[in-house]
Amino acid sequence: MLAKRIIPCLDVRDGRVVKGVNFKGIKEVGDPVECAYEYNKQGADEIVFYDITASHEGRGAILDVVRNTAKKVFVPLTVGGGIGSVEDIRAILRAGADKVSVNSQAVKDPQLIKDGADIFGSQCICLGIDAKKIAENKWTVYINGGRIDMHLDLIEWVKKAQDLGAGEICLNSIDTDGVRGGFDIPMLKAVTDAVDIPVIASGGAGSVGDFAEAFIKTDCSAALAASLFHFHELTIKDVKDDCRKKGIPVR
Repeated sequence: MLAKRIIPCLDVRDGRVVKGVNFKGIKEVGDPVECAYEYNKQGADEIVFYDITASHEGRGAILDVVRNTAKKVFVPLTVGGGIGSVEDIRAILRAGADKVSVNSQAVKDPQLIKDGADIFGSQCICLGIDAKKIAENKWTVYINGGRIDMHLDLIEWVKKAQDLGAGEICLNSIDTDGVRGGFDIPMLKAVTDAVDIPVIASGGAGSVGDFAEAFIKTDCSAALAASLFHFHELTIKDVKDDCRKKGIPVR
């Protein structure tokens, strides 16, 4: 078994890290560069930035934050939000990111995945997905920060994205996002069973054991959280120690 990754996610709005529940009730957390630096010291395997209003407001991604973070942080950096073209991808990578996360624009124009993978390599293209359950073993894909239901079947979409060249999927459950009751195991398992590329679990971590549960019950490669880390309820070390105790290899 490959070592599992523990990833803090920093949702950024107007240059500040924020956190909400089910995409609502937003609270400010702090400075993104300083938060990322702290997670780097804690032993995070990667750090993810999402400019959570970029697609909704039609703004570009936060290049200054990326540049400043890349100077201080020495783990892989993934950046998403408002990335709608090959030029956007190039700008983010030049600013210092290792990967980009495409979400809303990839649903509207799947060719973006293929073009990005062809030019920069699949390893640079992470497909972010926000999905919600609509029936037993059936989920629909949303875009623009969980605002718009695209009536797109989740499993069909992940298979298509893999075929187009996506190198990784970051799967966020709208149903469990920020609720802290654990990751959406049924959704996560359905997706990991459907594709061969790495899948990051996102949305719902509420306790130290939730990470190990996701790794034990599904084939996800990484688990991502925000609130637990931001509000100092857990550290990256706490999570990795728990995983090791349960026989799960971590870095």
